[in-house]
Amino acid sequence: MGANEVEVLTARDVPLGGPRAMTVRRTLPQRSRTLIGAWCFADHYGPDRVAVSGGMDVAPHPHTGLQTVSWLFTGEIEHRDSLGTHAYVRPGEINLMTGGHGISHSEVSTSDTSVLHGVQLWLALPDAHRHTPRAFQHHAPKPVHVDGAELRVFLGTLAGDTSPVRTFTPLLGAELLLDPGATVTLDTDPAFEHGLLVDEGDIRLDATVLHPTELGYTAPGRTSLTLTNTSPHRARAVLLGGTPFGEEIIMWWNFIARTDAEIRQAREDWMTGTRFGEVHGYPGDRLPAPELPTTPLKSRRNPH
Repeated sequence: MGANEVEVLTARDVPLGGPRAMTVRRTLPQRSRTLIGAWCFADHYGPDRVAVSGGMDVAPHPHTGLQTVSWLFTGEIEHRDSLGTHAYVRPGEINLMTGGHGISHSEVSTSDTSVLHGVQLWLALPDAHRHTPRAFQHHAPKPVHVDGAELRVFLGTLAGDTSPVRTFTPLLGAELLLDPGATVTLDTDPAFEHGLLVDEGDIRLDATVLHPTELGYTAPGRTSLTLTNTSPHRARAVLLGGTPFGEEIIMWWNFIARTDAEIRQAREDWMTGTRFGEVHGYPGDRLPAPELPTTPLKSRRNPH
């Protein structure tokens, strides 16, 4: 597709977290697009009334070959991991966890949370860094105001603000709030491809109007993006970007690898209690891994 075209990706509903699952809307990955930059996974959830749904309760589970990005609009989530981290995910604050060679963690909405609303995102680690040691970073970006819009840049650089959070490929991640009828033009890196995930309101990206839960994709080559809130109320979106990720990856369950054998080894390591460490303080059992398919898993990349 050309740099000036907008590809619209629609989400599918997915249960999250095993038997006490809440429903999330998954936009990445899908058949037409595996990645946007290194962004390889995007779950969008809420506004979810915890009294009705039970909220989020994801027992200890493993990750390898990736970084997780937690970003909330409303509510609070308690995070525990095998580094020994005990932290909270709060609105407007990024928690980034590096799985690397292997980490495990749990996520539980707190008792004070009545409405849970946000996004959970993954970043694929490039081959040179996918076995990096586990790590955890936190950052609370200050709001930036421009042309009827408020931005919070949690990764990369946008509108003159730069996040200090470390990633392993060039990336962009920001929450955008647009006043009713506002139009904002944002300078962007032409080497980046971008995805605009709409949460509230209708937002026009060039001539394409994106509705809530839709993601608009643009290819590299743009020096700016122009967004217009066509709604009579405030609109909100998350802007993701990065240089195209040229490597093929295999995503299965909570693992990212390059070969079928690596995925099978990661599953065995989780089931035998090695490599991923222990999560202390979660009141329950950890999640068992699902059964692997009998046929070899195949790697994927974006279509040319």
